[in-house]
Amino acid sequence: MVASPLTAMNGERAVVFFFVFRVLSSLPLSLLPHALSLSLLSVFSLFVEIRADGCLSLFKTRPGASSGIMLGAVTLPTMMLSKLIQLSRAFSLQQIEIGELEHMTMQFWAASACCCGVLIFLSILMWRASYNKNPHFSCSVWDAKFSLSCVILFSVVCCISLATISHTGFNTALKLLWLLCHGFAAVKLIQHLLNTFPCCASIGEALLLTSGLVLYFGDMLACTISKVCRLLVSPELVSIRYGIKRSEIGIIIQGVLLGLLIFSAVFKFVIHLWEYFWRADNSESRQNKEIRRSLIFFASLGFNMIVVAPSWMMIVLDFDVHPILWIFQFVLSEPLKRLSLCIYWLGLIYASVLRFYNISKNSKIERILLRKYYHLLAVSMFLPALIYQVWRIWPLGQLVHQFMSAFTDHRDSDILIVSHFSLLLGCALPIWMSSGFNDRPLIPFAGILSLGIGDTMASMVGHKYGVLRWSKTGSTAAGIVSVLAACSVLLPLLASTGYILTQHWFPLLIAVTTSGLLEAYTAQLDNAFIPLVFYSLLCL
Repeated sequence: MVASPLTAMNGERAVVFFFVFRVLSSLPLSLLPHALSLSLLSVFSLFVEIRADGCLSLFKTRPGASSGIMLGAVTLPTMMLSKLIQLSRAFSLQQIEIGELEHMTMQFWAASACCCGVLIFLSILMWRASYNKNPHFSCSVWDAKFSLSCVILFSVVCCISLATISHTGFNTALKLLWLLCHGFAAVKLIQHLLNTFPCCASIGEALLLTSGLVLYFGDMLACTISKVCRLLVSPELVSIRYGIKRSEIGIIIQGVLLGLLIFSAVFKFVIHLWEYFWRADNSESRQNKEIRRSLIFFASLGFNMIVVAPSWMMIVLDFDVHPILWIFQFVLSEPLKRLSLCIYWLGLIYASVLRFYNISKNSKIERILLRKYYHLLAVSMFLPALIYQVWRIWPLGQLVHQFMSAFTDHRDSDILIVSHFSLLLGCALPIWMSSGFNDRPLIPFAGILSLGIGDTMASMVGHKYGVLRWSKTGSTAAGIVSVLAACSVLLPLLASTGYILTQHWFPLLIAVTTSGLLEAYTAQLDNAFIPLVFYSLLCL
């Protein structure tokens, strides 16, 4: 039995639909195919989410959370489309080249292909589950027809859009193959994540993470291919942004993430080899085993971050010196500003670990309020702590693990603490995405405003003074008002520095209110979704 539109609509889905509608209503006519594809993706994801409500046993998802499929499927494509709208304004003003616009177009279609591929995969799983329960279940046939219609229409619109930025049919086919690879990789990755980390995430959260990882590392792969094998790859597949116009900072960030990814696989492989050859030695003390494991950890990490990752950086971009030396030169080029900031970060981390851990042990403050201390340390604390958290590496691993565990909630599990890392990404991604052309001054602050101010104030005020309980997460009104108040202070400060303000208050009010309502209604990990939604609306 298929739910009617009214009974199927809840607060989260209504906010997501308004979010998509707000972006679509701001599109220029040149992006009409993109609007149609996003509309199809939204309807398809809603259909899959409704059908998945009775089939959540397919995967062991996070207890207490809804599937979140629609929110996870539309967030990243909608954000890419918002960025594409912003770049279209820049191109009309001759601020950017056509290659950058085409690159963002491919990023939009790649993100959409990842999400569409996962939705097809989930549809097939649910269709098989329904058929196995009742082979005469007529709704399964209708489901298959509807899903197939959405996929066919989506593919046709995608082909038409790609044909407009390609000069030959071969280039269009090559780009379609590239998108197909993204969809296949997303399906394999989400299967791996949900099976490897059971009960750690909802399907929507895993979908957002999967599509983001595939999109990011697909971009790195295209960058590498275009640099090493330019003669074998069509120039239109990887635009000029994949080549010499990338900044050193951007390449270093990608290289560090690549090194950490490779390091995880290498460290696991080396540990397995070590345990295989030394498994007969049972007389060795536990402490010696931990020390040896830690030495392997640091040796593998050092090799990947000093040799492997910089080698890739120097392939895709012509560094004059080793990338690590470039970082030191970059910091020391403005010692009063950059070196002082590094010292400040180190001091803040040291003081916060000592102070907040003592608070977490001795204080009677409830966990939802205690967790908001972490929002003050998001950017400076959690990236190095994540490495220690996973393996509890001697000598500091256990201490950091205890510190991070003290600030967890029901969304974290014993296997993996995800809320801290998502908080880091939620604050950092708007800053990374706002590099280059930016005609909206508040965009880089999207994560800090929505999480550091809005989410924190909503929890603290709502917990202490809240009367009308429509949300378990805090006071929606307090979050919205606090963000608007922060914007009213921040905008004049930006104007005083010479920044030309183009941010209007009514669109800003819509962006703040929408993100605040999403934080109130969603059962998903708000650290991951709210900054991206807020960023997308600020781009308009």
